[in-house]
Amino acid sequence: MAGLPSSETVQWSSKFAFTMAAVGSSVGLGNLWRFSAELGTNGGAAFLVVYIACIIFVGIPVLMSEFMIGRAGLASSAVGSQTDLAIRSNVSKGWSGGAWFGMIASFLIVSFYCVVAAWVLNYLVRFLGNGFQGLSAESIAQQFPDMLADPLGKESGVVKAVWPYFFIFAGITTWLVARGVNKGIETAAKLLMPLFFILLIGLAAYSLITGMQSGGTAQAFSFMFTPDFSKITPAVATSALGQACFSIGIGNAIMITYGSYLPRSVSIPKAAVTISLVDTLVAITAGLAIFPIVFTHGLNSAGGAGLFFQTLPTALADFWYIGAAFFFLAFFAAITSSVSLLEPSVAYVAEKFKLTKAKAAWLTGGAITFVGLFSLMSPAFFDFIDTGLAGPILAPLSALLIVLFTGWRLSKTIIAQEIAGEGEALGRFILFFVKYVAPLFMGFVLVRGILQRYFGI
Repeated sequence: MAGLPSSETVQWSSKFAFTMAAVGSSVGLGNLWRFSAELGTNGGAAFLVVYIACIIFVGIPVLMSEFMIGRAGLASSAVGSQTDLAIRSNVSKGWSGGAWFGMIASFLIVSFYCVVAAWVLNYLVRFLGNGFQGLSAESIAQQFPDMLADPLGKESGVVKAVWPYFFIFAGITTWLVARGVNKGIETAAKLLMPLFFILLIGLAAYSLITGMQSGGTAQAFSFMFTPDFSKITPAVATSALGQACFSIGIGNAIMITYGSYLPRSVSIPKAAVTISLVDTLVAITAGLAIFPIVFTHGLNSAGGAGLFFQTLPTALADFWYIGAAFFFLAFFAAITSSVSLLEPSVAYVAEKFKLTKAKAAWLTGGAITFVGLFSLMSPAFFDFIDTGLAGPILAPLSALLIVLFTGWRLSKTIIAQEIAGEGEALGRFILFFVKYVAPLFMGFVLVRGILQRYFGI
């Protein structure tokens, strides 16, 4: 299997660097913007129970499978790794479709992810300028749809336009990936993730303390941790499983690509469990930072996507520094995830066309910026890519093919080599779920997502 030039062949410099990069990939806007929206609209604690179950029985097995394929495959790209393993396992190279679908999903996701990140930067600048103080709740809430309807700022002016922030964020993402694994992705993760954790814990503490007197904290705890199991429906289960996949970053070829840089000293089973656990704790902590504020101010917990861009600005209009801190937090989360979403496509382009990482990054970054412009200008296109293609079809299809390949087609010798050593017993336990549980759940979410999106069933 042809790989990158030797000068471009790299590994994570340390176990800490890999962990921060993988956690940074998992911990993104999915844990802040999307998790809070899903939790709020799907029954609170009931959704959380199903979400945690999905992480354990599906997320961890798929994540372990992707790490194994990445490290065992003799290539630097996800597609190359899975193709190589198919050949060595004497099965059809068509099984590389799992990596192909994942890579296409990550390419499309990062294109609209840059748009969401642009919203974040737009609101960060507004808070830094104390732009919400003195405005009515209705006026603040209306600014979000106004921003979506006027991304070029024809009515509101350049300061409130989204397009400058879109290009800035896409440029930063591309630049970091172009610097390579060690100087770009690692550096960003090791610097930003500790700051992210400090800021998140501080904001959660602030939210919980200030909500105690008003009862908002008690309401938030009840909402998040007292499940009403009657609220668990097929739709809630589908949303929870979809969110689990989106949050951890499985089905996007990211962790296969990251696995290709993984040294053999790292235990794959333990890494899969650790990263999934940290991601889940971050999501819960984000809920504890957001929902006490929501209930303290008597706002709608089921605000959906508007929870982050309408509800929070309304609650924090007179506390610009807290609002700015929330959106700084979101920016840190967005950048570490966006570089991971771009990396699979860049690794493939570099490997396929024998380009340096920098050239491949700028070519691919230009492509995702071009595609992202359609999401920026058209909410309908954004929605189609997010909830009509990448979310309900490509990512779950990729994850389904990955676990089927790992559980039923990948050479047992290769599997044994990848889980040998520390954590081997854990790895063999997880393999049961790889073979028998994860495929059923991923098949369910794929079929359910298609039926729900395209047939209204």
